[in-house]
Amino acid sequence: MWLRAHNGAVRIKINGEWAEHSDGLTVTGLLAVLDFDQRRVAVERNAVIVRRKTFDQTTLVDNDELEIVTLVGGG
Repeated sequence: MWLRAHNGAVRIKINGEWAEHSDGLTVTGLLAVLDFDQRRVAVERNAVIVRRKTFDQTTLVDNDELEIVTLVGGG
């Protein structure tokens, strides 16, 4: 579904839920806003895995669809 955000924002689908965020936001910025430790997550953007080393350079745009998976250790 194509939706356009207003007021300098982009609409992004994150784990199945639509949300508005600041235009120009990177994956790193989004993870900070959502309080995720980027060392402990995997991110898929539009069905493609985003490499951790490119989080800073990956700018999110309208209608991106993200899946963010938290990695949990244990024993």
